[in-house]
Amino acid sequence: MKLGVICDGISRDLAHTLKVMDEFDLEYAELQFVGEKEVGDHSRQEIADIKSLLQTHGKPVSCLSRHIFAGMTTANRPGDPLHTTHMDALKRVIEMAHEVGSPLVRIMTSKKEQILWGKNGAEKWNVAHGAWDTLPPLIAPAVELAKSEGLTLVVETGNGTMVNSNYTARKLIDDLDAKDTLKVLWDPANNCWCHERAWPEGYNEVRDGYLGHVHIKDVLVDTPRATLEVKQLGQGQLADQFQPIADAMRIDSYNGVVSFESVYHAGDGDFEAGFRSCIELFKKIYG
Repeated sequence: MKLGVICDGISRDLAHTLKVMDEFDLEYAELQFVGEKEVGDHSRQEIADIKSLLQTHGKPVSCLSRHIFAGMTTANRPGDPLHTTHMDALKRVIEMAHEVGSPLVRIMTSKKEQILWGKNGAEKWNVAHGAWDTLPPLIAPAVELAKSEGLTLVVETGNGTMVNSNYTARKLIDDLDAKDTLKVLWDPANNCWCHERAWPEGYNEVRDGYLGHVHIKDVLVDTPRATLEVKQLGQGQLADQFQPIADAMRIDSYNGVVSFESVYHAGDGDFEAGFRSCIELFKKIYG
């Protein structure tokens, strides 16, 4: 499969990260923060410099991953000041995507309401009534913009966001009738928080044309204690699920990129060392 890394997980110094990628034969660069700026905030000259570095190392861009729509709530509406700010940022990211040749742009979703649907009494006493209905109208303008620009959006399954499972990601795409323009950015480790098991349940939600991009890391979640621990790859709760997921993606001819998300360190804050401790297993499973 096509393998890459979220570059700033190694270093925000892109030149250094690209050398590390060369060392481990990782081809695809996913850009989130470069230097002190998030994608969408760089000047034209800075984008030109980024493009030159990528070309020098022969690294195509898999995705530009700004936190579009993150932090919004069910109180926000299309066209309000915060939504407009996010849409303006999306326009800048799309401009950068055209310049650096990224086929994908990531979006997020608004903050999570915990119980969206219910029955046998829960629909009266427990459901956050109307919460889900606020989400598709917020995302629809982004889908229309991406469609007009000839790019694909990927919505990440995030911690603490309305789309925090493959089920909710697929539902959003279906509600928007946007399967041609909006795909799922599946982060199975994030989905652990809502207890959606990655294999086979999570994968089966997206295997029929919904999957657009993948982030891989390993975690241990303790939802009752509101605690998340990032683990060395293969030592968390996804350890027994990575291989069957990879096997299924090969069988299904998944043609997107699998990005390693380097957010683990061994307690010393050294994320590059954490990357180095995980990357060979990542390549063994997904390469």
